[in-house]
Amino acid sequence: MTSDIASIYSNKKINWPITIVLVGLHLGALAALFMFNWRALAAAVLLYWIGVGLGISMGYHRLHTHRSYKLPRYFEYFLAVCGTLTLEGGPIFWVATHRIHHQYSDRPGDPHSPRDGAWWSHIGWLLVGESKHSNTQLMAKYAPDLAKDPFYVWLNNYHWVMIFILGAILYAIGGLPMFLWGTCARIVFGLHATWLVNSATHMWGGRRFETRDDSRNNWFVALLSFGEGWHNNHHAHPTSARHGLAWYELDLSWIQICILKYLGIAKAIRVAKVTTPHAEREAA
Repeated sequence: MTSDIASIYSNKKINWPITIVLVGLHLGALAALFMFNWRALAAAVLLYWIGVGLGISMGYHRLHTHRSYKLPRYFEYFLAVCGTLTLEGGPIFWVATHRIHHQYSDRPGDPHSPRDGAWWSHIGWLLVGESKHSNTQLMAKYAPDLAKDPFYVWLNNYHWVMIFILGAILYAIGGLPMFLWGTCARIVFGLHATWLVNSATHMWGGRRFETRDDSRNNWFVALLSFGEGWHNNHHAHPTSARHGLAWYELDLSWIQICILKYLGIAKAIRVAKVTTPHAEREAA
C-alpha cells in the first residue's frame, strides 16, 4: 500500500494551474496592503476564524478526519462548508490526505514531510503533479466514511464554488478592497498557517511524547491555527479533541468545542488522559 500512496505524490512536474492560482492570490494579498481599511480587515479576520478556526481545525481535522467528537449532521455539514472557504480542497481530499500523513508520518508515503525538504513540506508538494483536489474517486479510498455521504461527495467535487460566491458577495459589499482582504489576504494567511503545521511543527518545538515521527509542539503555530500547533500532543493522541494538554497550551478550538458541549450540541468528546509530567523536554 505504501507504493500506492507514494505514487499519488511522486510526479514532480509543475502543476501550472495550481501554481498560477497561488501566485495570483499572493499578488492579491500584497495589493491588499495598499488598499487598507478597517472594515475590510474586520471582514478578513471574521472569515479567517470561520474558515480556519471552524472549517479546518474544528471541522476537517478534529471532526471529519479523527472523529474526536460528534455533532448533529447539519452542524457537520456547516463546518465542512466553512472548510471549503480556505481553498484547501473539499472534505474528502483534505481528510484523505491527512489520514495518509498520519499513517506514514515522516516516512516514505507521507505527502508533506520536512525530511523531503522544508520547502516541500510547506508548499512544494502542492505545486507538482496532477491535482487531486477534485479526484473524489481516488481520495475516497482513504476517506470511505465521507464518500458514503452524497453531500460530502458533491462538496468535494465543487469545493471551489463557495469561494466564488463569497468573493462576489465581498466585492458587491465593499468593492476591490473588501475582495482583496476578505479573499486574497485572508486565504493566503490561512494557507500558510495550515502549511506551518505540516512544516514547522515537524521541525521546531518541544516534544512531550516520544512518537515515531518528528512532530513537535510549537506555540507560535498554535496561536495562528487555533491550537493545531500542539502537534506532538496530537500525534501522540490523534483522536483527542483537545490538543493543548497543559493549562498553558492555548487551544482555541478546544474552547469552542467545550462551548458546544455546554450548549448540548457537541457530544461523545474524546480527550487524552495524560499521566506524563506537563514539563516538556526541549528539542535537542
